[in-house]
Amino acid sequence: MALPHQIRHGHNGPVTATPLAFGTAGLRGPMREGLDAMNVTTVARATWAVATVLTDRCLGGSTVVVGRDARHHSDEFATATAEIFAAEGFSVVLLPHPAPTPVLAYAVRHLNAVAGVQITASHNPPADNGYKVYFDGGIQIVPPTDRDIETAMRQAPTKIARQPVTPADETLVEQYARHTGSLRKTEGDLRVALTAMHGVGGALAVDVLNRAGITDIHTVATQFAPDPDFPTVAFPNPEEPGATDLLLALAADVDAGVAIALDPDADRCAVGIPIATGWRMLSGNETGWLLGDYLLSGLTPDEATNTVVASSLVSSQLLADIANDYGAHHVETLTGFKWLARADKDIPGATLRYAYEEAIGHCVDPDTVRDKDGISAAVVFCDLVVALRNRGQTVQGRLDALAARHGVHVTGAVSVHTDADAVMARLRAEPPTEIAGVTVSTDDLAQRRGQHRTDALIFTGDGLRVAVRPSGTEPKVKGYLEISKPPTADLAASQAVADSDLARIKAAVAALLAPA
Repeated sequence: MALPHQIRHGHNGPVTATPLAFGTAGLRGPMREGLDAMNVTTVARATWAVATVLTDRCLGGSTVVVGRDARHHSDEFATATAEIFAAEGFSVVLLPHPAPTPVLAYAVRHLNAVAGVQITASHNPPADNGYKVYFDGGIQIVPPTDRDIETAMRQAPTKIARQPVTPADETLVEQYARHTGSLRKTEGDLRVALTAMHGVGGALAVDVLNRAGITDIHTVATQFAPDPDFPTVAFPNPEEPGATDLLLALAADVDAGVAIALDPDADRCAVGIPIATGWRMLSGNETGWLLGDYLLSGLTPDEATNTVVASSLVSSQLLADIANDYGAHHVETLTGFKWLARADKDIPGATLRYAYEEAIGHCVDPDTVRDKDGISAAVVFCDLVVALRNRGQTVQGRLDALAARHGVHVTGAVSVHTDADAVMARLRAEPPTEIAGVTVSTDDLAQRRGQHRTDALIFTGDGLRVAVRPSGTEPKVKGYLEISKPPTADLAASQAVADSDLARIKAAVAALLAPA
């Protein structure tokens, strides 16, 4: 793939271009000229707009934090962001080198900054970059802030002033590492296979795990150092088929106890475990069940009553059952950590303890990082593995125990490239009454009130749940499937039936979402 190592920067780009819109917490798109792409001009306009919104809210002159990943042009974009904030009168903390997104979220919260910007495209292809915005104690922005910033961007001047900024020292990174390394509850080392997926999380993850007492770490050497071209993977996303092949091969070769894959900005964490037939990657939902169960298991009943755990509407329903077992609150939110991080706001006296979404995003330490954090999730999952080992148990055994208690749950997803608006309109006009022979009812989330209103449909039937929504970044529609079976003594048989049902439901949902 040809990459834009050099981008020419006009003042405003082509007049016919449609400007990038604020999506999940900010901007994300290809690096090239134009208002519809990531370049210094787009970054400058966005930063001026964020500064304007903050000033309009009487927050001018306050502290903002700027960080970056190691993608092409991230250093250039971060420098521009910091210098424009400084010229607008803000006190700017520019992180000293490429660092994981959770470090930026930590810094905003720790410093009580009014905003933070991370230059990152996360797990997007190499030609992309992004501009991620945090307000409110290090939490991703939500409406109407995104719309306010968009409006201000349209008013940005042609020439935007800049003022040099001296990068900060290592203090914030060190503080994050020290705290995250202290999250373990169990003593004991563990052999870990780790990949950084060519991103910025490798060295820091090893450092943090070492501080946590996990010292037997084996890394995928060809994927460890930051490389903006991501040469060993088709897409730098641990969820993509084949992306973790090198990791699992390493885990098998060194006889690891667990395999950990970070995404390029290290805010997400995928987990692989040994099973009787070799190694397999856990789904984001499986990891969510295990982490939620483990964190809740350490609470007293009184603590549990004041605890919130959260999952998104496209994630499994099992966390709700697990929370109920412990007497904790479960909250289902809209998709995205900007909502998950706020899951405790409507429950007086209760505090968020854990949140996850099926796309391998986990927040295990919300008091410190109110966002998904792959490194802290890795620490806590390693602690879970050691705790199970100390009791003579395995991760797969713990999953089986949850299934014995709550019934077998299997999840899957279907994605169809199509005109998503047309598909959603058709499903609303003629909602299905059955899917693969299962009678279903329809819940249209566009009809809900308040912040739970969104463009999504939920179809539910006997042991079946299908959530359908358009992609926020691509012309496709997604279906998120869950099959649940009642508890039974014969887990293997129940699992086999559920797996068969899932395959049948996947085919039916793919047909349902296909263009008419």
